[in-house]
Amino acid sequence: MMNHMIQMMKQLSSKLSPSVYTSSQQRSAAERMSHLRQIQRELKQEDVLDKPFKDLPFIIFDLETSGFNPDRGDSILSIGAIRMKGTNILEEETFYSTVQTKKAVSTEVLKLTGLTNEELQQSPPLIDVLTQFYTFTGGTTLVAHHASHEKKFMSHATWQTLRTTFAHRLVDTSFLTKVVAPYENLITLDECCEYHCIPVANRHHALEDAIMTAKLWRENLFLAERLGFYSLRDVYLYLAKGNHTK
Repeated sequence: MMNHMIQMMKQLSSKLSPSVYTSSQQRSAAERMSHLRQIQRELKQEDVLDKPFKDLPFIIFDLETSGFNPDRGDSILSIGAIRMKGTNILEEETFYSTVQTKKAVSTEVLKLTGLTNEELQQSPPLIDVLTQFYTFTGGTTLVAHHASHEKKFMSHATWQTLRTTFAHRLVDTSFLTKVVAPYENLITLDECCEYHCIPVANRHHALEDAIMTAKLWRENLFLAERLGFYSLRDVYLYLAKGNHTK
């Protein structure tokens, strides 16, 4: 009798488990999309162009990727970010996560980033990392070095996993470099940091690169304000006139 009851419970469990799991997945997906829609509403309402730099929050972030072309199968390996308020770097408010990969990463990239295939295979899936990242950022303006790389991967990943567009305002650090050092040929993060005497360490670790980028952004904000630029609109108007060209 007891064995019969156990067998019935197993059969019942096997019938119920998939639907319960599916229901949980559906709730999770619904909650995720609801949260993203709220962030997108914030982005539409927030007018950051005229807000003074000193009052403007920023999220400085960096991606490590397996290559340069997400459309050809290259993927995000890790995301690192740090929060700023004006020129203040909030050192305790950071985000970092590696991302689960579907295929092995090249030896060259692993050596460059210090990651391992084992670590990546055991990491959270991209959809979970992106959801956590967007929870961390909210509707805050994003900043990255060589931001076109980050934008390309974030746009692709956000659409592929969450079926929504990457809607955040994303500012490249060169936006201010063109103003504060218009005649310097500063391209790489290493070159920019060296120019501003910012120590370089643990390169190609997403969080460490984000922290170095934050220090670069802070230095450029200081210099921009000394030159009379107090908001994003001030800089946009100046650059639109071509005043930064040689």
